[in-house]
Amino acid sequence: MVASPFVVGPATGHIHTHTIILLHGRDSEAQEFASEFFECEATCTGTEQTLPNLFPTVRWVFPKANSLRSERFRVEMSQWFDMWSVEDQQERTEMQVPGLRLSVNMIAELIEQEELLVPRSNIFLGGISQGFATALAAFFADGRGGFAGLCGFSTWLPLANQAASAVELVDDETDQKLAAMQRLYLGDDKQQMPLSPQQLMSTPILLEHCRDDYIISVQSGLLLRNFIDNLGLSVDFHEYESGGHWFNEPQGVDDFVVFLRKAIKSDNTPSGHQST
Repeated sequence: MVASPFVVGPATGHIHTHTIILLHGRDSEAQEFASEFFECEATCTGTEQTLPNLFPTVRWVFPKANSLRSERFRVEMSQWFDMWSVEDQQERTEMQVPGLRLSVNMIAELIEQEELLVPRSNIFLGGISQGFATALAAFFADGRGGFAGLCGFSTWLPLANQAASAVELVDDETDQKLAAMQRLYLGDDKQQMPLSPQQLMSTPILLEHCRDDYIISVQSGLLLRNFIDNLGLSVDFHEYESGGHWFNEPQGVDDFVVFLRKAIKSDNTPSGHQST
């Protein structure tokens, strides 16, 4: 059962046309993340505006991670999966797998719920730090693609070493590589959905990372960019001088707006429901 997410929008009087699902980071909360995220302002329109104001037809959905026990710190904390070291994401990855797969299932259920409101092609999936690592795993585990876009900030490739090994063990064909990624993040005990390589490869991906991010090194972001690119997926990577483990302002926010506008503009389906 998926815990009710924190939801904002669409604005009163506007038709719901798109959903943006954004996962918070480790040791954060959905509402806290949303509040801080909506303080970011874009300047690409000539005046400073918040994202809800720029996209009044969007339903912003912020899922809530479960409270899991941290093996290292021996406390309960909000996290999509437990991990020994955030700075070195590949340390003791075996402890990440159970929680990651549970969260992947949770996000899959949430996507299904949102698809009752708008088509998948009108849904963006994203997050920050561990949140996007989880969203990306859910994307590969689902295997069908077809989203409006993926948006990742200050993040990395989950189970990167296992992913590299899984891809190396199969034929040098994109279909086989994507199937290996699906198996890795879904798990052998789950029935795989039919793979849609073209739909996966046509999903645009935005990645943003700040060079002064001392929690998740920009090198982790670059490795993620390179891995996705080698799989044949379309990725737009932006690197910024400052911003820390957060969004660069205003340029990073502006780049996010440009990415969203491009995808939303290309969609001409007047789907959705009247907001009340």
